[in-house]
Amino acid sequence: MSGPISLEPGDAGQDTLALRLAEPRPPRRRPRWALDDATLAIRLPGRGPDEEAVSTLAAELADAIGPAVHPYEVAALLEAEGLSASVIKERYGHPNLFSLATALYERVPRTFPEPPRAADPWRPDTVRCLLRGVLFALPALAYLLTAPLWAVERHAPVLIVAGIASWAWGQALGHRAHLRLVTGRREASGTLLTGSLLGAAAATALAALPGGGPVALAVAAAQSLYLAGASVLLVLARERLLLAALSPLIVGAAVLPWWEPGPELRVGLPLLAFSATLGAAGWVLRPGRAGPAAPDAARPPLRASLPYGLFGLAAAVLVMLEGRRQPYAVIALTLSMGPAEWLLYRYRGWSVAALRVSATPAGFLLRSAAVLGLCLTCYLSLLLPAALLTGSDPATPLLLAAVLWTALLLQAFGVAWPPAVLCLAAAGTAGAVLLTDLPPGQAVLPWACGVAAVCLAAVAIRLLGRPSPHS
Repeated sequence: MSGPISLEPGDAGQDTLALRLAEPRPPRRRPRWALDDATLAIRLPGRGPDEEAVSTLAAELADAIGPAVHPYEVAALLEAEGLSASVIKERYGHPNLFSLATALYERVPRTFPEPPRAADPWRPDTVRCLLRGVLFALPALAYLLTAPLWAVERHAPVLIVAGIASWAWGQALGHRAHLRLVTGRREASGTLLTGSLLGAAAATALAALPGGGPVALAVAAAQSLYLAGASVLLVLARERLLLAALSPLIVGAAVLPWWEPGPELRVGLPLLAFSATLGAAGWVLRPGRAGPAAPDAARPPLRASLPYGLFGLAAAVLVMLEGRRQPYAVIALTLSMGPAEWLLYRYRGWSVAALRVSATPAGFLLRSAAVLGLCLTCYLSLLLPAALLTGSDPATPLLLAAVLWTALLLQAFGVAWPPAVLCLAAAGTAGAVLLTDLPPGQAVLPWACGVAAVCLAAVAIRLLGRPSPHS
């Protein structure tokens, strides 16, 4: 021992027995009960808790004790810190762990820190969204290259009928393929292969109805097969591969202002892009078809994809009716599908953020309506300059864009029948009036689109203004 042991009354050590060690021990990590000097304090029995030591420990562990909702959580914390029963009794004067935990719990005010901000699961891939918008419009370069080789009056009806049929079939097939992707890659590949071939055959058969001749029918068949192959690549997220397949069209269209390629190249470049697209689609489907089959894979009912196909039919008719009046506005609308898809992701992300800060259902409803209005405003603001630059009347393209975007938003949440019915009603009304030259004539299309847009917005606010679709 380094010195005498004094137990005389009045000494400084009357309450404790001080044992002086030969050398100081090295300091340990926090908490402070473990940071001791060379003195080991042994409390005599019957003195009760050491309030000062307990207060010191409470201050050291306040950040961890504050969020606790029960003393048992504090007890678990103390166990994790390594406090032994002997230290609790001798240092803090409490009979057991739970007594000390209760004292610390009562001493530290409750705090409720905000949880760490979660990553946005709906953060969009901006490049991919913009690329998809470009890919929707690039096939039009084939018509630009081959324009001197075909007569619009004879061949356009055939291509329009085939295009409408392919659009409707592609929407239904895309939905069904995504359902099958949940089951397995082999099942989705089989659905895409069979469905795309059937869709191309059906569109070609319908294209024969206008009677444009064998050449027009062959072009319609090629158009239908291309749309089938492109749908496969887009569903399987192979946008860059599709862009590479369409590169001959880009090259051919780029040189047109300065060089006449001649009929051979005007036909050859679209055929090269067509062949490359079909080859890429087959190459992408091959690994999936060779993979293992999912056990007990149930096929989703065909009726589940029906409203998506009906929406595709209605959308194609509306776009066709607008294209008769303002073809350049339709090109701008097609290119805007990329930003439209980006805004669909942004709507979901902003809605989740609004849900986190809303305290009542009414508050979330207001925020959800504001998010919907913001997304629609952003989308239409992007489309307005393009419509003005093409010299088009902006009213109809903007209303049609609002209809398509809101319908796609509802479909993204699994709400399929309301947009299908409303778009079919708008397309049927406008088509019947315009194709039969009934009054009010051309004014019917903006009116039909406007009514459909208002109804779709009301449905979106009612169904998506609740927390459940976003949780």
